[in-house]
Amino acid sequence: MVLAMEFWELATRERIRDTLGRYNWSGDALRLDELAETFCEDGELELRGSEPVRGRGAIVALLGGVVASLSATRAGVGRSADRAPQRDQHPLHGSKPAGGAGRLLLHVFTEMGLDHYGRYRDVFVPVGGDWLIRHRFVSTDWCAPDSTMAR
Repeated sequence: MVLAMEFWELATRERIRDTLGRYNWSGDALRLDELAETFCEDGELELRGSEPVRGRGAIVALLGGVVASLSATRAGVGRSADRAPQRDQHPLHGSKPAGGAGRLLLHVFTEMGLDHYGRYRDVFVPVGGDWLIRHRFVSTDWCAPDSTMAR
């Protein structure tokens, strides 16, 4: 069975994939201001078990705390505190954004190997020529016993 796709749907999917890529690349490089730009001005980031934070500044503040904790933890396990943190990688799987919503599987790899995995549930909206995140729900489903990321 061949399904036809209209150009607007293809363009929307690619814009959403671009946003997802920018989120991951900037997050993995610890460029939190760039990561926050993948959200709407009043976008929300919700971590399972926590209240959502709203707005780019609040998202940077939340993730900045995670990065500071991560850097301190890594420095305590043989990493120099003045050395840049290891770049993490978290590829996404199962991306099929449609209608402004998407569900993704994530796997985060650090210097120890597989650190944790989980899911993103997103709502995207058009803003200018982009599709940005209105709301992202993050669910960590498993983490390694000595995880430095999923605390």
